[in-house]
Amino acid sequence: MDKITSPTETLVLGGGCFWCTEAVYGEVQGVLDVESGYCNGHTDAPTYEAVCSGTTGHNEVVKLVFDPSRVSTRELLEIFFLIHDPTTLNRQGHDVGTQYRSGIYFTTPAQQDQARSLIDELTREQVFGRPIVTEVSPLDRYHAAEAYHQDFFARNPTQGYCLAVAAPKVAKFRQTFARLARKTG
Repeated sequence: MDKITSPTETLVLGGGCFWCTEAVYGEVQGVLDVESGYCNGHTDAPTYEAVCSGTTGHNEVVKLVFDPSRVSTRELLEIFFLIHDPTTLNRQGHDVGTQYRSGIYFTTPAQQDQARSLIDELTREQVFGRPIVTEVSPLDRYHAAEAYHQDFFARNPTQGYCLAVAAPKVAKFRQTFARLARKTG
C-alpha cells in the first residue's frame, strides 16, 4: 500500500464478495490499507461460516483506510458503483443473501453526505435503469475477517472465482479509472 502523507479516513463498503472488492481497492492510489471483514450485524465476533448462514445480520465488507489528499471519498464511491450492481437486493451475481447486500458504512458525516449525494445523482441520471438499493448507514460492529480471506485475490489469482469474478472487476477498474490505478514496475 501507499505511505501515509496526511491524516487518514476510514470508509467501509459492501459490494458482494469481499475478495473482489478488496482486489480492486488494493490497486487504488491513496488507499493505504484494505481489510476484508464483516459489519453492521447483531452478533459479536462473527465467523465466515456464521455470516454465510445469513443469521448474523453482518455484511461482507472491505474497510478502506485512505489518504483523502490523494483519493477522495467521491472517487472511492464512484469506483464502488462501477464494480458492483447496486440495484439487486441482497445479491451480487451468484452470491445471494443479506451478507452480500450493497452497503456504504460511513465514519464521518461528510462521507454520509457524499454517499447520499452520489446516489441521488445516479438516480436522477438513471444510470442503472433500476432503483439503487444501497444501504447507507454508520459503521457498527466491524470485525476483521479470518486471515485466509485477507489479500485473497493477490495470493490466489488463478483460483476459479478469482479468474471469473474478481479479475474482470479489477480490469474494469483499471480501464475506467486508469488515473487512480497504482503505478507498477
